[in-house]
Amino acid sequence: MMQELLKDAEKRMKKAVEVLKEEFKGLRTGRASTVLVEDIKVDYYGSTMTIKQIAQISVPESNQIVIQPWDVSVVPNVEKAVRESDLGVQPQRDGNVIRVILPPLTEERRKELVRKAGKMAEQARIAIRNVRHEVMKSLEALKKEGGYSEDDIKRAKEELQKITDKFVKEVDSLLKAKEEEILTI
Repeated sequence: MMQELLKDAEKRMKKAVEVLKEEFKGLRTGRASTVLVEDIKVDYYGSTMTIKQIAQISVPESNQIVIQPWDVSVVPNVEKAVRESDLGVQPQRDGNVIRVILPPLTEERRKELVRKAGKMAEQARIAIRNVRHEVMKSLEALKKEGGYSEDDIKRAKEELQKITDKFVKEVDSLLKAKEEEILTI
């Protein structure tokens, strides 16, 4: 039972780190990437869809993203969605294609992105600590039920702390790498 709790905790903590990695992919650095626009929501015939579901996205240059909707009637909606997104860019319509030119990041915008990355990392740490807290409660409940010795519970708690520390350290290293990537000109 204790090993199952620890394995479940490790799996859930790993999931928190994976979510952080996905969030970091969407943070703009100095280079263009399809990830920056693919999850932007667009009004598509009364329903909401992401750009990656309704268009081809490419990066022809390091500072440019090209979005080519498969249905040309949706071009204005895609253009509007990109303009209203938190990317802070003005899309340019070129026939049935939308070009997104990414200007170089200002120092102020870089610092803002670093703060945003820090908040994302803190959310991941909180998620990891919440998992630890829940498993600690479960271990205490097992202790009260009986069947496990004090030493078994203590070892399980120590193992849980090691797992927690490992994932918090991974979050910290991901954050450090992302900050360096954002601040690199």
